[in-house]
Amino acid sequence: MELQGICHKMHADLVDQRITEHQTEQADVSYTFILDKSKVDFPFSLGEKIQIEWTGQIICTACGTQTPKSYAQGHCFKCFKTKAECDLCIMKPETCHHHLGTCREEDFAQRVCFQPHIVYLANSSALKVGITRISQMPTRWLDQGASQALPIMQVGSRRLSGQLEVMFGELIADKTNWRALLKGTAEPLDLIQIRDDLLTQFAPKIEKIRQEFNANSETISVLEQERVKEFIYPVLEYPTKIKSHNLDKTPLVEGTLQGIKGQYLILDTGVINMRKYTGYDIILRA
Repeated sequence: MELQGICHKMHADLVDQRITEHQTEQADVSYTFILDKSKVDFPFSLGEKIQIEWTGQIICTACGTQTPKSYAQGHCFKCFKTKAECDLCIMKPETCHHHLGTCREEDFAQRVCFQPHIVYLANSSALKVGITRISQMPTRWLDQGASQALPIMQVGSRRLSGQLEVMFGELIADKTNWRALLKGTAEPLDLIQIRDDLLTQFAPKIEKIRQEFNANSETISVLEQERVKEFIYPVLEYPTKIKSHNLDKTPLVEGTLQGIKGQYLILDTGVINMRKYTGYDIILRA
């Protein structure tokens, strides 16, 4: 078997969804490869020997031109400097500058930034706080390899969600330790109790932010009825020591597929982050 195309991040789906005896929503995670922006049946089976080869070409996912280097996961330098999806506020939404009249793309702002967002708690390598558009649930959690997730608030814009994330970030990290993520499943956390404690502790600051954004007719809703989500990834064996493959240095990666978690393929020879190679022309072999 051999497939070739421009790599994009893998698409994750939930299958066999069920309610557990603890009233959590639990599901298994399945993956689909995206080549040339089209879904293809996952070409590998767990326990199978595979190869991933980079041909040396990188194609900008925004404008389609060939580029010698990938910026911001699959962009040429020109698009990196001009596209709204590559702006700093994508990584730090609290720095959104649309209200200052300096947004790079109005269409992008309306399509992405001024859509309903949630603030959530997740358990990947440990407890973290994050934000995402409602339309990106559960994709965001699965891309991060979260074993648990709980939406706690809903707001009307990316900037407002970023303000709340920064606030909660005073106590909770907003990053995932990817090495710890790939060494096993995180110990379960009582996300409901953590949510309740946080909302009580930050009530005055939440009210202050609410009043600031109410001037723009933006609201903050607390999601008290949400169940904890639990995700089970297809992993036969986790590595005890993490070694990361790099296609830029070694264009041919080989190994036995032991698992998939987040955007990582776990091989017996090391792990590889497929999202990192968005825009790369790759060949998949089994």
